[in-house]
Amino acid sequence: MGARALTLSYRNRELVYLAVVGVLTGIGFASVYIARQSLVSWGSLGYAVFFFALYIAAHLVARITVPDADPYLLPMAGLLTAVGVTEIYRLGVSDAFKQGLWIVVGVALFALALWGLRRDYRVLEQYKYLFGIGAIALLFLPRVPGIGTTVNGARLWVHFGNFTFQPGEFSKVFLIVFLAAYLREKRELLAQARLKDVGPLLVIWGACMLVLVSSNDLGSGLLYFGIFLAMLYIATARLSFVIAGIVLFLAGGVGAYEKIGHVHERVTIWLHPWTTQKVYCPPTGGLALRQDCESYQLVKSLYSIANGGFGGAGLGKGTFATTDGHQLIPFINSDFIYSALAQELGLVGAAALLLVFMLFAARGMKIALQADDGFSKLLAAGLTFGFALQTFIIVGGVLRIIPLTGITLPFVSYGGSSVVANFLLLAGLLLVSDRANATR
Repeated sequence: MGARALTLSYRNRELVYLAVVGVLTGIGFASVYIARQSLVSWGSLGYAVFFFALYIAAHLVARITVPDADPYLLPMAGLLTAVGVTEIYRLGVSDAFKQGLWIVVGVALFALALWGLRRDYRVLEQYKYLFGIGAIALLFLPRVPGIGTTVNGARLWVHFGNFTFQPGEFSKVFLIVFLAAYLREKRELLAQARLKDVGPLLVIWGACMLVLVSSNDLGSGLLYFGIFLAMLYIATARLSFVIAGIVLFLAGGVGAYEKIGHVHERVTIWLHPWTTQKVYCPPTGGLALRQDCESYQLVKSLYSIANGGFGGAGLGKGTFATTDGHQLIPFINSDFIYSALAQELGLVGAAALLLVFMLFAARGMKIALQADDGFSKLLAAGLTFGFALQTFIIVGGVLRIIPLTGITLPFVSYGGSSVVANFLLLAGLLLVSDRANATR
């Protein structure tokens, strides 16, 4: 009876937090409506009610399938998607509608994953090589002639008619499942660093990295490399592997800087975004100040963040376009959405948003610590580390801490592939958490 009461407590706690997220979503949309149209419309509240109902549906599925799972992850994911879709709506109504549809798809797949794996998700371990090969196949898809599309110098997208998606987002989840299963099975042998045991691991990982480099997807390359090193260290506890990996990464980074024009351009923009003299501008073929050419997005993004100050301009009151409607920061709703949020929410709001990401990562690592088998520990740790590292890469690039790469801010940025993949990540963490808590 006590265990049953604890189960209800978990899910009821989740329900309360979802209600708070629903209220905050309504306030956010109302603020945007007031700023844009000087009135409160039922349409603004309609968005909030819709998202609240959507997450209530997700909660009901979780209540049935994972009654002992962590009660905080789903509300935090709801809050992040609410913040994202509110800001996307402020930047463009049509994009917000599309993002809302993708969130519906993500929640549906989240529910299917929970329902399909509710008895024992560890069955995935039996198909580790299929997940490894699948990760490579998904990354290779954009290279296939006729369906692959190049955007901003990186070949990451696949299109079938009017349907477009980024398979690399799902490849990340596949690779984590493969690594968790393989490292669980071979971790003692891997600690001995025998080639026959390390070989398959390096082949899968190396193939992924080659495809990413050939696609000019530097952000995902860094993400995959970080996930690989982190999970390898967790499985073997050998710091020498991490040190060797970092040395190889630095050596490879220097080589890429010297040989790959896209990498050289990104590093140059990072180190010297402003120039006082005109330099060669590749898009026009002429001369221009770098801040008016290659580093235009980054510089405008930094100005946007600085303009937010401590308290922000307020939702719906930021400046993101000129008087003639020209967008100041291209791709602001995807790569640079953090800049928009920092301007409208200020340092306080931007820091609070990062705190939510940190809390999500902390809960994920707690789940990994509570898990009682190797596969579950590695799966939860890999999913959580991938989530946290992806957040650091994009926010660090926007803030000019590291070179800017074009990946998404989880749950917040505009992009259907990213949203759906992160809901699958969330489902994985809840499955591991439910089993760990039920066992305890």
